Amino acid sequence: MSLYLRTGNKYNLSHIYNFCRYCTTSEVITQNDQAIVEDDSLAREAEIQQKRNKSGLTKAHFNLVNGRRPYEVPKALAHLTVKYSRKMYGQYGSASGINPSLCWPSMSDIQEAKEYETVAFPYTIKEMMEQVAKQREEKKLKILQRDAEVAAKFEKLEQWKKELNDKINKKCEETRAAKEKKERLVEEVRRHFGFKLDPRDERFQEMLAKREKEQKKLEKQARKEAREKQLIAKLQQKSAEIADKS
Repeated sequence: MSLYLRTGNKYNLSHIYNFCRYCTTSEVITQNDQAIVEDDSLAREAEIQQKRNKSGLTKAHFNLVNGRRPYEVPKALAHLTVKYSRKMYGQYGSASGINPSLCWPSMSDIQEAKEYETVAFPYTIKEMMEQVAKQREEKKLKILQRDAEVAAKFEKLEQWKKELNDKINKKCEETRAAKEKKERLVEEVRRHFGFKLDPRDERFQEMLAKREKEQKKLEKQARKEAREKQLIAKLQQKSAEIADKS
């Protein structure tokens, strides 16, 4: 078929146009058919993969188990943040489809980090080293002081033990003396009645209280006399000292 059809000496333009359109349409139809076949193949492959998946997991969990990005498209506002994108790139690399330039901080992030470091770490390295050295010296001095206190107290340990034992012995002696005193008063009350009487008897208790009161009065008088004797002795000693000086 001739590309050009003549009518007399002139070209038939309408025939040429229809012929070109027919050729172009045929190519488009062929391409569309190929695209449809490819789409059908992809759909068929996706269906086969879905039937192979017997795990019962969701698509996101299935992707995680198989080392893939859980979501291909954002499902929440958090998936649109830079932090999430950096996390996905750090975890899955280029397979995540994330632009690696997002992993570098922006100018505002750098400025914010500088301001934070200025507030959080206001001292230079040299100043911090000096502070650490000072803290170590103070800690060492406290340890030395504590060791000295322990050593000084350890030297007094025997003395404290003796004082404690003396205090315990004194307490035991006082308890024993009080017990003997009680027994002596009870015996005196029994001798007073001249016969055996139950200590719980009211008469016995009255007489015992009376004897205890008399005993306390005698002890008080004895202490008073002892103090008077001590005072007289001190006055006599003082008088003797004055006499010796004169």
